[in-house]
Amino acid sequence: MDQDDIDDFREYLDYLEEVVENERVPKRYIRDAENPIDFYNDKDFRYRYRFSKAIVLEVTLPRIIHRLVRVNNRGLPISPLIQLLTCLRYYGTGDFQTVSGDLRGISQQSVFLIIRRISEEICRLLSEYIQHPGLEQKRRNVRLFQAIAGFPGVAACIDCTHIKIVNPGGDNAEVFRNRKGIFSLNVQVAIGPQMEMLDIVVRHPGSVHDSVFDRSALRVFCERGQMGGFLLGDNGYPCRPYLLTPIIHPGNVRDERYNRAHKSTRNIVERVFGVYKRRFPCLYRGLTTKLETTQAIIYATATLYNLGVKCKDNFIFEDEVAENIDDDIGNN
Repeated sequence: MDQDDIDDFREYLDYLEEVVENERVPKRYIRDAENPIDFYNDKDFRYRYRFSKAIVLEVTLPRIIHRLVRVNNRGLPISPLIQLLTCLRYYGTGDFQTVSGDLRGISQQSVFLIIRRISEEICRLLSEYIQHPGLEQKRRNVRLFQAIAGFPGVAACIDCTHIKIVNPGGDNAEVFRNRKGIFSLNVQVAIGPQMEMLDIVVRHPGSVHDSVFDRSALRVFCERGQMGGFLLGDNGYPCRPYLLTPIIHPGNVRDERYNRAHKSTRNIVERVFGVYKRRFPCLYRGLTTKLETTQAIIYATATLYNLGVKCKDNFIFEDEVAENIDDDIGNN
């Protein structure tokens, strides 16, 4: 091979190198699955954890992070962010704790402890996000309720919803079985005109009905005249000067108009229960945790629900919308 052949061969190699350089497949960026904040886009993150990244990082986590950090030299501690996201994932899916743990490489027992701990920490914020409004807001609520169907003087609407639980065991287990034969907690909620929760009671078993109200602090609040208006409830509640229920046998046009306005105004409660259980499907599918942890989860999710209302974080999970979401559980 003479020098000219060598030069031609080198020139050919340079040509091939140029072709390969121009047609090289770009490298694919591999996201870090260990960090859900970076791994998921905004929509996918919200779908899985029920809140935007901003609310998790800027609102929720900063309020509880100082109680989640443990300073010791034992093992590999789970970061506060992963603890919070593990708990939110459970709220948002209702999966078995083993499944939630496998997603992050965490044992089932650790997931249980995380859910209990995070729920208890969020419960500390309950009085901040679920509370009766001040005088000016009470007047505004009355105006907003009247704008719905013309019913004057309404401060809140009240109703109960059942949250399915596992058999708690013990001598009193059967008192948790509701009229449909399902173990549940009967949760009473008072709702404001902007679909916010004003009061919640999570301590009565599923067999308890209208006595939920009689044993609540809300009744005392109303009897002292601090509510700022009437409560609207269904016929499961007793009719009282501060608690108005539908007329069972309307005898004239005025009674029928009253019932229509009453029903249209109180419909907001059913809407709230639907949104609440769609946002946190663990409530709809049923809670399998111990009774104390179950109560903490319900209080915590109610707190987070109101946080979402306050921050106007109203993402709709359309593929999970279920009609008559309370029908399989029963109401008050």
